[in-house]
This record gives sequence, structure tokens and C-alpha cells, in this order.
Amino acid sequence: MKPKKLHIILAGALVLAALVAPRPVAAQDGAQKNQDVKPPYATMAPLEQYLMDRDAEIALARSAAPDAISHDATILVLTRHGYETAIEGKNGWVCWVGRAWGGMFDNPEFWNPKVRAAGCLNPPGARSVLPLDTKRTELVLAGHSQAEIVAAMATAIEKKQLPALEPGTVCYMMGKASYLTDQGGHNMPHLMFYDSVKEPVCGNSWVMVCVNYWAMSPDAYPQLKSFPPLVVSLVGVEKWSDGTAAPSMGM
Repeated sequence: MKPKKLHIILAGALVLAALVAPRPVAAQDGAQKNQDVKPPYATMAPLEQYLMDRDAEIALARSAAPDAISHDATILVLTRHGYETAIEGKNGWVCWVGRAWGGMFDNPEFWNPKVRAAGCLNPPGARSVLPLDTKRTELVLAGHSQAEIVAAMATAIEKKQLPALEPGTVCYMMGKASYLTDQGGHNMPHLMFYDSVKEPVCGNSWVMVCVNYWAMSPDAYPQLKSFPPLVVSLVGVEKWSDGTAAPSMGM
């Protein structure tokens, strides 16, 4: 799969910047201060708003990667009891639709019920990254707050109840109908490469941007300082999973 040229990568970086940047809050009548405005996603919405029609969720999950990968992948769907296997795969890949709580812990859209992030993880990722997401979902459905989820994840990591990152972990996110943020509609098609390094090198032209998997700011929650380093490099590609060309965003 051919990476996009640098100007396209930079365009994609703007999309990610919109995803991870704090949302601006407009003042009312030019006088109300930002801190007086209630954040739009301060708490979890009713669970029904995060659920999808089963067939629609399967289709969206499959769209994360080209058919050559997703056709024989295991497909998960979110239910009231957590993620369940809708289709048992054959190739070791796992495709699912992540919700907003699977992103950075300090993301202001952590509880955004509109987020539908279709992803397909290769076998190393299915074994080592997917359990992080399903654990978060378990805690969310149990009614925990963001801070409580961070604390519970820290305990699980300390007790080695969650696996360490496996080398070669990759996630495809090429679904045209995915929705990652209110700041930019659906994402540009991209691949994500995971690494367990503290200071990654992100300067080569084919890399879109590198982000901390856990949070935008390591000071967001004290427990995050004890979390293992986990960096994600996002690489833009020229087409959606269905083979149609992705927009260049005018750059």
C-alpha cells in the first residue's frame, strides 16, 4: 500500500490535530468565561446512544481494512455487556468499532456518543492492544468515571492483568464512514503503528504524526506517569478501504 506524499500527510495531521486538541468554548454574548460553560461531553450519555444496529456495526467494522484482510477477520460488536464476537475469523485479524472512550484519557470528547472508530488490528495487535480497549469498555459499562477508569487500568497493568505491547502491532483505519471527532467529521484513511518507546523518532516524511496512546498530557492523571510508554505513529494512505480515492483536503 503506497503512503501518501508529504503534503497529503500534513493534511491528515490537521485532522488528527483537531481530534486531540482541546475544543474551544464560545463565550455567550461575548462576556461568559470559558470555565463557566459546561463541557459538551462532561459525563457519559445514555448507553443506547453508543450502541448500533448489529448488521450496520459489522459492516462498519469490516470497512476499516481492505476486503483481503477484513473478509476473514473476526468481527466484534458492542452490546450492553461489552464487546462480543459476531463473526469468528480465520486470519487472526480482529475488526471492531471503537467508541470515544477508547481514545486518550484526557480527550474532551471522551464521552462523545457520536464517535464510531472502525479499526482492524493484526494478530499481534489483537493480542496486545485490543485487551486495553475491551478492558476500558468493561469499566465504562460498569459505570466508572474517567478517573476511576484510569485508576483501574493502572491496577490492572501493575498486576500484569493486561498484556504488554507485541512488536509489529498495526491497526488499519480506512473506513469511509468512521466518525472520530466533532472537529473534523470522519478521519482520513490511515494506518497506525504502535511502539513501546519513550521518545520516538517522528521526523521522516512518510509519518503523519506520533501521539501518546494514553493522554495528550502526561499530567492529566497522576497514575498515567506509571503507565508503560505506548506511542502510535499514524501514516496516511491515498485510498479508502473500498479502493476509492480519499480527498486531499485541498493541500
